[in-house]
Amino acid sequence: MPPFTVDTLNPAILKVEYAVRGELAIKAEEYRVQLQEAEASGNANHGLPFDRVISSNIGNPQQKGLDQPPITFVRQVAALMEYPELKKLAPNVFPADVIARADELYEEIGSIGAYSHSQGVPLIRKHVAKFIEERDGYPSDPNHIFLTGGASFGVSLLISMLISKPHKSGILIPIPQYPLYTATLAQHSGAALPYHLDEKSGWSTSLREIEASLAKAAQDGTEPRALVVINPGNPTGALLDAATQAEIVHLCERHGLVLLADEVYQANLHRASTHPFTSFKKVVRSLGSNVPLVSFHSISKGVSGECGRRGGYFECANVDNGVLAMMYKMVSVGLCPPLAGQIGVDCMVRPPRAGEPSYELWKRETDTIHAALKDRTAVMASRLNALPGVSCVDSPGALYLYPKIEVPERAAQAAREAGKAPDAFYALRLLDATGICVVPGSGFGQKEGESHYRLTCLCPGVEEYVGKLEKFHKEFLEKWA
Repeated sequence: MPPFTVDTLNPAILKVEYAVRGELAIKAEEYRVQLQEAEASGNANHGLPFDRVISSNIGNPQQKGLDQPPITFVRQVAALMEYPELKKLAPNVFPADVIARADELYEEIGSIGAYSHSQGVPLIRKHVAKFIEERDGYPSDPNHIFLTGGASFGVSLLISMLISKPHKSGILIPIPQYPLYTATLAQHSGAALPYHLDEKSGWSTSLREIEASLAKAAQDGTEPRALVVINPGNPTGALLDAATQAEIVHLCERHGLVLLADEVYQANLHRASTHPFTSFKKVVRSLGSNVPLVSFHSISKGVSGECGRRGGYFECANVDNGVLAMMYKMVSVGLCPPLAGQIGVDCMVRPPRAGEPSYELWKRETDTIHAALKDRTAVMASRLNALPGVSCVDSPGALYLYPKIEVPERAAQAAREAGKAPDAFYALRLLDATGICVVPGSGFGQKEGESHYRLTCLCPGVEEYVGKLEKFHKEFLEKWA
C-alpha cells in the first residue's frame, strides 16, 4: 500500500497558508497550556513573563479572555429551539416575543437535529431577503439566497466554482487581504491577482491599482474571473464610499468580472454618521448594472459575535440560473448548513423591534458593544500612533487596527537569518514577552520592505493591553537600534 505521508498528498494542500491561525497562534496555544498546567499543579512559577495569553490574532468576540457577552435575545431563541420544553419548565423566564419567534421557527423547522433544505430554511431565507430589501430599497429573491456555515463556506464555494482553469484562472484580491482568500485559491489551484490598497489615504481602493493588476495578468497569461472587495476592510477597517463602489462596478462591467463583496463587517461602524455603509447590491441596482454580484454576510461579526455557531449567507444578483443550479448542487453535497447557525442568521436579520418586550434589553446590549468597540479603536489608534516608528490608520469600521512598524535594520537582519519576515520576528517576540498574539502583516500581504501587524480591538482593559504593547515596542527598539 502507498504510504499516507505528506509527499503523497494533493500538492495544492501543501501550498495552503492561513496566517490567522498559523505559527503564532500555535505558539500562543502552547503558552496557554503551559499556564493552565502550572495553575492545575499549584506551581506559581510557570516560567513565563506573563500570566495570561491575549488572543488578539482573530476576530472572535466571545472567546475566553475577550468575553464579549452574547446578545440575550439570540441566546433565548436558541435555547427554546434546542429544548422547547423550557417554555413549560421556566414559564416566566422568556419574553413573549422570544416565545413567539421560537414557535414560528419550530413550526417551520421542527427539531434542529434534523436536516434542513440544502439552501437553508425557506422561511429564514425570506427573512434575509426582507432584511436586504429594507437595507437597500431594492427587491431580493429568497431563491437567490444561500444560508451557509459562516461566510467562509460561501467564499470557498464561489472561488472553487470560478477556477475553471487550474493555475490559469485568477481572482483579484486586495492587499492586505484576509488570508482566507489566498488559502482558498491555493487549495483550488487558482491564481491570486493582488491589487494594493493605499495606506496613505486611509487604505482606500485605487482603480489604477486594479487596472495595473489586470494588465499584469494579461501579460502572464492569467484569466481574471472575479474581483474581491472586503468592505469594511479586513485587516484595515477601511470603508468604501459609494462613488468608489460605482467605479468598481463599472470596472467589472468593462472586464467581465464577477464581483465578490465580502460585507461581514457591515454592522461594525465606528463613525456611522460620517462614514456609512453602502452595500454593493444597492450600488449595482441603482446603476442598473448587470454585473454578476455575490454578497456575503455572517453572524460571527457585527455585535452578535456568534463565531462558533457557523452562520452566514450569500446573496446572488445578476447570476445565471444555470450557475444557481450548480451552486445548489454543490451545497447539497454538504446536505445543509448548521441549523444553529441558520437560527442565528434569523436573529441577526430580524432583531426585536421597538415596542416588543425584548427590544429595550437588545438595544442596550448592542449599543454597549458598539460604544466599546468605537472607544477602544480610537484609544488604541491614538496610543499606537504616539509610538516611535509606528503609524496606524484610525479604522472607521471592522474589529481591527493594522499598524505599520519600522523594524530596525539589525532586527530585520536577525529575522532574515532566522528565516522570518521582519514583522513575524517582531510579533513572535511580542508574544514571548507579553502573551499578546497578533498576526504579522506578511500573512496578509504588503508592499516589499514594509512591516505591519493586525490586532483586534476586542480586548477589554485597554490600559493594560495597550500598555504592554507600548512597553514592548520601546524595549524592542532599544535592543535592536
